[in-house]
Amino acid sequence: MSDTFSGYVRPDGRVGVRDHVLVLAMRSVANVAARRAAAGLEGVVAVPQELERPDQVDGERVRRTLAGFATNPNVGGLVVVGLDASDGWLVEHAAESGIPCALVTLAEHRGTNGAAEAAAAAASRLRAAATTQRRSVSVSELIVGLECGGSDALSGITANPALGVASDRLVAGGGGSILAEIPELIGAEESLAARAISSEVAAAVRGVIDDFERSIRDLGVDVRGAQPSPGNQAGGLTTIEEKALGAAKKGGKGPISGVLDYAERCPRGGLYIMDTPGQDIEQMVGMVAGGAQIVAFTTGRGTPTGSPIAPCLKIATNSDVAARLVGDIDLDAGVILAGVESVASMGEVIYARLLAVASGELTAAERNGERQFALSVVGT
Repeated sequence: MSDTFSGYVRPDGRVGVRDHVLVLAMRSVANVAARRAAAGLEGVVAVPQELERPDQVDGERVRRTLAGFATNPNVGGLVVVGLDASDGWLVEHAAESGIPCALVTLAEHRGTNGAAEAAAAAASRLRAAATTQRRSVSVSELIVGLECGGSDALSGITANPALGVASDRLVAGGGGSILAEIPELIGAEESLAARAISSEVAAAVRGVIDDFERSIRDLGVDVRGAQPSPGNQAGGLTTIEEKALGAAKKGGKGPISGVLDYAERCPRGGLYIMDTPGQDIEQMVGMVAGGAQIVAFTTGRGTPTGSPIAPCLKIATNSDVAARLVGDIDLDAGVILAGVESVASMGEVIYARLLAVASGELTAAERNGERQFALSVVGT
């Protein structure tokens, strides 16, 4: 197996696995114009958002997320749709990374209709000017976000440990993996800290999990020994700790290189833990904003969720959900139970598929047009 993939080398040296022109609404008032601008344009995707302005709440966190998402290496061109010139800060930030970009405002173009036409024209110009061709590059240029949603009792037995094998293989080749969703790691902090590359990283691992648990205890909630979500219970999980130990297996067995804030840029190479909430879409946005070009998403209950700019590889924990949701699932890790594959061999299958997707193979979520986006805010 060749440890290379075919990607788009960007001006800042990072490598994309897709070549999107992103039309990004900076405020909710610009959503309609952004959607209209991207409609019918091949290779152009629109991302609306729910905030009235980027600094409305958790300004630094939101700005970091928008900036990271807009400069993900899967973005080859950027059209920022804003209210007025104050939204131009993102264009300036993107230009520093060498991304061709344009700013269109409702104020300058007399409202939604004019802005939609101007943004569509800008997106078309950026798309037509794109000359980037795929090149063979090392797997060390790849960062994969590790995600699970709708977990069941088999998550920690089939799909998650198999994904962990793929993650270890990726990191051994110099690539990067991001393990997120802090609420699902409560109870696994000591086993994770034991894998840290230093005492400082071990303290950070314990700290980020303890801080989250402390924040919910302040609300009068104690989750230790508690039942997970109703969907997880229906899938056979019994406690938060059981769920956490299974979820942590997505990160394999290798060393943990550090802890990242939400949407913080992930260094190339190594396994990192990112401080994200438990909501699937917000997790994926954080990891993609942190530089992940692909998300590997395990599920036992089934979920069609995708990303606007990053391919999302769905891996079923059991063959039943893989058969029932055949149009939403890419790989069936339930074959481990049937003895068709071992955890190790299924991990190799996942790794090979990640490289194929990185080289252009579409995932089910991409074919279905699943492009969910949500900003994570924690303040008011």
